[in-house]
Amino acid sequence: MRYADLHLCVPWANLEQAKPLIVKSAELGYSQIGVPLPHSVRDETVDILREICDDNGLDFVTRVDLAARSAGELLTGLSRFRKKFEVVAVLCSSKAVARQAAKDRRVDLLDFQLSDARKQFFDRAEAELASGSGAGFEVDLAKVLGHLAVSSGVGIFSRLRREVAIAKSSGVPVVFSSGTSDPRLLRKPQDYAALASLFHTDESHALQALSVHPAKIVERNREKQSSEYVAPGVRVVREAGSR
Repeated sequence: MRYADLHLCVPWANLEQAKPLIVKSAELGYSQIGVPLPHSVRDETVDILREICDDNGLDFVTRVDLAARSAGELLTGLSRFRKKFEVVAVLCSSKAVARQAAKDRRVDLLDFQLSDARKQFFDRAEAELASGSGAGFEVDLAKVLGHLAVSSGVGIFSRLRREVAIAKSSGVPVVFSSGTSDPRLLRKPQDYAALASLFHTDESHALQALSVHPAKIVERNREKQSSEYVAPGVRVVREAGSR
């Protein structure tokens, strides 16, 4: 099984610090990593990160995290940056943004803040929209680890039990990522799967959220970025020797 971490927050501006984090991900058993990058990232930086990943047997995936203040601002960001990145995640900081992100087919991952109880926007209405658009529900497990030692931990697990159950019952793919730049919070996929049992996710479903679901998102978007892509299930077929 090939494991993915689509939210490894590599310090892209400091490549000397980035390399150890990438190397550790490979050592822990990951085959694919998604690195959130700024909109204006230079091609040279992307090429260097890709080379580091190649040297360590990792498939490098470009990702952007859109933090919009309104639905209109989100639409503008999607129009500008969708084609530039292989994975587009939206930080759902308001109900309006969450609703727009859940129903927009250009969005791959919905990211909800764990630390703010006032921003629990993922409900059955969001799940129904996401199931139609193909957006996944992402959980950053390293951030969950950070809550284990504090009093908010119980509330976090209760919330995740409810939200993951809603996603699964609605057919929304659940994606587990690390969401960290701290190598001390990185864990093997199997360890993250064990952590997920605390919010009632069995090992089989947890491992799929660390492999099958993220891989499908990346595969889908790479197909769309292909010059042969026309529409879902439709591709341009060229004869040998044709231009």
